[in-house]
Amino acid sequence: MPDKPRISQQKKASSLASGVKTYADAERLLQLAFVLPSAVVIGWLGGSWAAERWHQRWMMLAGVLFGCVSGLYYVVQQAIAAERAATRAEQAARRKDEGKESSHTE
Repeated sequence: MPDKPRISQQKKASSLASGVKTYADAERLLQLAFVLPSAVVIGWLGGSWAAERWHQRWMMLAGVLFGCVSGLYYVVQQAIAAERAATRAEQAARRKDEGKESSHTE
């Protein structure tokens, strides 16, 4: 009988952890939504400052392009990391399912 409360506590803990993980994933997606425009604006401001300082108008365009490239680089890097994490999670779930199946057949 003492096993039942322990199991319900484990279920509550796993559901809480799953909810926190969902919020963390949502935060990561929101971060991606803000990084690209922020990188472009920061590049534009840096390019504008450099253009005013050295009287070269092409520096503003270079700043915007640098912001675009750096923002896209970060977004692609995060997308690759998310894909790897999803693949690892799928493999772990598959191994867990295979372990359950082999224990049931024995």
